[in-house]
Amino acid sequence: MPTSRPPISTNMDEPGPDHFEMRRLESLSNTIFGVAMTLLAYDLPRAAQFSAAPTWGELSHLYAARLIALTLSFLIAGLFWFSHHRRLMRQPYGSRPVVFINLFFLLSIILLPITSSLDGSYGQSSVIAVLYGLHLSTIAALNAWLWWIATRDRRSRHELRPALFALLLLLLGTLVAAFAPQYARYFWLLAFGGVLFRRSVSASDEGVAEVD
Repeated sequence: MPTSRPPISTNMDEPGPDHFEMRRLESLSNTIFGVAMTLLAYDLPRAAQFSAAPTWGELSHLYAARLIALTLSFLIAGLFWFSHHRRLMRQPYGSRPVVFINLFFLLSIILLPITSSLDGSYGQSSVIAVLYGLHLSTIAALNAWLWWIATRDRRSRHELRPALFALLLLLLGTLVAAFAPQYARYFWLLAFGGVLFRRSVSASDEGVAEVD
């Protein structure tokens, strides 16, 4: 008679034979985020670009668009690092598929300096702006997917809402980038409203819990 296999545990709060300790993944993710966020500045022009002391106009022409792209990417990466860190705290153990999804999420962070550099140099191109927007949307989609997994066994899923909010705004900005790339960044910046949205929702939910 075939031996029955033990059921695969879906409880990510307790260890199981098929579970991975997410604390190890947290150490890896901190390194990847740190390196990726540092490499955002790698392609900034150096002083050797100028044959003489530059004017304000020359500095603005050379650095303005690149610094805007760097700042936007740095803030977005920081937002996703914060969300990723909070999610791992609420999910101390993960199954093998969850670990692989997290690895794809980290891979999308590794690629951020590439698309950010393209956007800084050719941000007025709708092709480049859409590519950058699709990359940000992919990061947000993986983040939302992981939040859905982390909260699927909980009664309250309010922590999933800011992840979906950020994904919606990034997709909207990508759509705008196809027609008016110069305005897409405003929609991408609005994705940071997801943090404030999370805080307001969390506060209201805690208030309801106290009343109940």
